[in-house]
Amino acid sequence: MSVRLLGALLLFGVQSQRDNIGLEDGFLAFNTTNFNAKIARAAQVLVSLGPAARANNGQYHWGDVTFRHRQQYSEVWVDGDSATSREPVESVATGALMASNLAATLGSGPLNVTREWLDVAGDLGLGFTIGNTGTSTIELGSLGFPAEFNSLFTNRSATDIQRLCSLSDPYVGMHAGYIRANPVSGTGAALVATPLGGTDTPFEAYRNLDEPSYSSTNYGSQTFEGFYEWQVFTKAWAEREWNGVSPWNRPSSRTLVAGQSIQFGLRFSVSKAGVRGLEDTVLETGTLVAVGVPDYIIPRGSSAQLFLRSSSSVSSISSEPPSALAIELVSDGSYAVTPSQTVWGRVRLTIAYTDEKMQTVHYHVTKASTEALSDLGVFLTTKQWFNDSSDPFGRAHSVMTYDYEAGDIVVQDPRVWIGGLSDEGRVGAYLAAVVKQAIHPNAGEVAKLERFVDEVLWGTIQTSDFAVRKSIFYYDKSALPNYPYKTEFDWGSWTSWNKASAYAIDRAYDYVHVAAAYWSLYRVARAYPKLVKYHDWDWYLCQAYNTIIRATKPGVGYSDVGLMGETVYGEILTDLTREGKTDEASVVVTAMKSRATKWSTQEVPYGSRWPGTPQGKSIYGGKLQCIERQISHYGSGLNAPVLLSAFHSDSSDLYLFQVGYGGTSGPLSNINQDGFASAAGAANSTSTVRVTTHGPVRRRVFIGPLAVLITTDAGSIVKFNYSNDRSSISLALAQIVGGPSTTSAVLEFTRDNCSCF
Repeated sequence: MSVRLLGALLLFGVQSQRDNIGLEDGFLAFNTTNFNAKIARAAQVLVSLGPAARANNGQYHWGDVTFRHRQQYSEVWVDGDSATSREPVESVATGALMASNLAATLGSGPLNVTREWLDVAGDLGLGFTIGNTGTSTIELGSLGFPAEFNSLFTNRSATDIQRLCSLSDPYVGMHAGYIRANPVSGTGAALVATPLGGTDTPFEAYRNLDEPSYSSTNYGSQTFEGFYEWQVFTKAWAEREWNGVSPWNRPSSRTLVAGQSIQFGLRFSVSKAGVRGLEDTVLETGTLVAVGVPDYIIPRGSSAQLFLRSSSSVSSISSEPPSALAIELVSDGSYAVTPSQTVWGRVRLTIAYTDEKMQTVHYHVTKASTEALSDLGVFLTTKQWFNDSSDPFGRAHSVMTYDYEAGDIVVQDPRVWIGGLSDEGRVGAYLAAVVKQAIHPNAGEVAKLERFVDEVLWGTIQTSDFAVRKSIFYYDKSALPNYPYKTEFDWGSWTSWNKASAYAIDRAYDYVHVAAAYWSLYRVARAYPKLVKYHDWDWYLCQAYNTIIRATKPGVGYSDVGLMGETVYGEILTDLTREGKTDEASVVVTAMKSRATKWSTQEVPYGSRWPGTPQGKSIYGGKLQCIERQISHYGSGLNAPVLLSAFHSDSSDLYLFQVGYGGTSGPLSNINQDGFASAAGAANSTSTVRVTTHGPVRRRVFIGPLAVLITTDAGSIVKFNYSNDRSSISLALAQIVGGPSTTSAVLEFTRDNCSCF
């Protein structure tokens, strides 16, 4: 194991304002079979292999510790934090690679903390011994180990980010919990942190750490998400800052009688096989492993499988809420997981083992997928339907942004695009409503959305030459002197565009949404022609085509980088070709080829207008204006088709399917029980494989062993069979339940990039 990997995964290379760690006193180095490491001589925290690490007080590193404790029967928690005010720590001899007592940094108190750096069978270990030196019992209500990875994109080029940085994700699964860190490039070795053997170190929560932000880091921004800590106990946080919220795991604490000591710790291991070998690496450390198939979002009426890998036997499995999930043992280590017909939302599965370890697996149960999709369409076209014809911005009639807590449409916001029906910040409402029709059409909803296209989209959001405006809402007292802009808002920010700025047509990613809306109604008109009244399928397809081409013209920025959602451009190209519009298809191919040619010369191709991860965008689009880690962000769904397409090319790579499927199913959990929005199968071993499909769409089926993709433009694929000798495939199509009927459907079979209809 080279030091380069550790240097790439742990944060380094950032210049700081002052040195509270004692970097001027030098470093101590030590090696294990798999790691070469350096720690600061004075503070004895792990530092990077680069020049100067983040070295201010309040900036966290591996080797730091936070905690809260109180005297028994007291209600007051006392905080401890090794990063608050650093002083040189005292080295002690314990037989470890390095060891120190943290009293100088933590200050006086009843808790004595000793930190050790360990060689654990060639891996690196980080251990803490916490002892009660007082005369009375102490309750330890919080204990956290800050986790530092090189996720700092600030002031770095795309090539440097690819070369140096990593992205980390937690599995908050108690004794089975771990943190994985993968190189941004997606290639090479990966790192995993697991509970240290011989200690009781459950992963109870993952807490965001508050750090000061400097120009060199921009901590807590879209270029630097910031750091979190592995929390062993969380009761103190649950009683205060997290009071009234539902945590991932039950908050706990630990009592230490006078003179008692407890050991905790983490182990760092390398997965030389990269992301695809992480679960095997976790298992090799003695940590429990769970794998959910197809993933952890289960629609009612469907079942999932759970595979458990451990050296101990399962003693019990329970769900919270009680009876929310039915668990059936299928074979050794394999369980069927079926939600009840009444449960909705987060469900925690708790698995107890005979060695007294506990594992939690977190599920989200939705309504039956088709029901959730129907609810979404109803909510969007009723609650979110804006019909004020007196609106001076021309937003009637349309599907607009909705504040679920307030129970009302967001007509005004100083981030003007929120109420402006464009830009990616709030195009999602109308786009979701229209795209939903392509897969689950409803006559009443289609009628409203055709009206939206004629009255708002074409002519207001989009100009007569197919250009797309950034926003049709704006703050401009000179243009609208009598409009009642809300005085409680701050309209002085850059986000409050005037009319000229809002009407700018220079953002290529805005064109994708409009093209997708037209294409969706084209698919409706083609498969269900009786549902459309305003235009035929040809008009909608031509509108989509012209929107694509207008986005490539001079004056439209970002047209040469990857655009969110532009997978739909490929769908439009396919349909242009299928409809015999060869001239238009050729123009699209030429336009796209010029971009691809440029990308082929770039070390980091495609590019993006966003320098960081999708999580950073929440400050621009959310009601709460903050940077936060999000689950099932819309970026997950946008990225999933790329992974699934790669899986079509190599169906032996189940990692591509696992991540791609998760990204596709994740957005389903964003639809709540009212419909407001913030596939599984069975096979046997005979010569014929029989599959019943589940899911909200069921328009596409990919048969991995045959490398065949089957697509229908109408109805649903409810069943399919194929023979193991690859001699035959049979399908069963059905009308959409609760949707319109059709007398015909177009089936497309694709293999090795060749299609037939």
